[in-house]
Amino acid sequence: MDGCHNYTVLGEADRAQEHIVTNASNYRSDYTDLVPGWYRFQGAAGDRMADKCVPMDHCGTWYPGWLSDAHPIVAEGVVIRRVCYHVSNNCCYDYQYIRVKNCGAYFVYALPTQNYYYYTSRYCGNGRAGKTFRMFLIISLGKVGRYFSISSNATVNDAMIDVKVGFLL
Repeated sequence: MDGCHNYTVLGEADRAQEHIVTNASNYRSDYTDLVPGWYRFQGAAGDRMADKCVPMDHCGTWYPGWLSDAHPIVAEGVVIRRVCYHVSNNCCYDYQYIRVKNCGAYFVYALPTQNYYYYTSRYCGNGRAGKTFRMFLIISLGKVGRYFSISSNATVNDAMIDVKVGFLL
């Protein structure tokens, strides 16, 4: 089966490498939630598997999994790469091997069931947490206090944007 044309998307925002778990009852697990197969990271989770050590209690889980080897180039085809699990302040306390393919514009990963020991572990995307930014602009128009303002709220990696425009004449 060609993973480039037959995959499942991993797009959850809490799968992003910068997502911090603040309540242990919210831990997620790929040991119980993921069926072995080809997967692609997309959307709020990021556009590929994290390839730097992800701190514990991030990515929606206790023991985050990240790709410790380089992503392949297209010419390499399907390659074997190592996924490390950050446990007890050791970025690669344990690991398992997966298959990875560069499909040109994106990567796909043949993800197996995770080891039982890591029932609170998860494959992490390289996405950023849902950080919100605000923009506010005021332009004065003369001595009578005329103003024009724009405020905007947006979430990183999210298409939803709230824009408010006001006039006082």
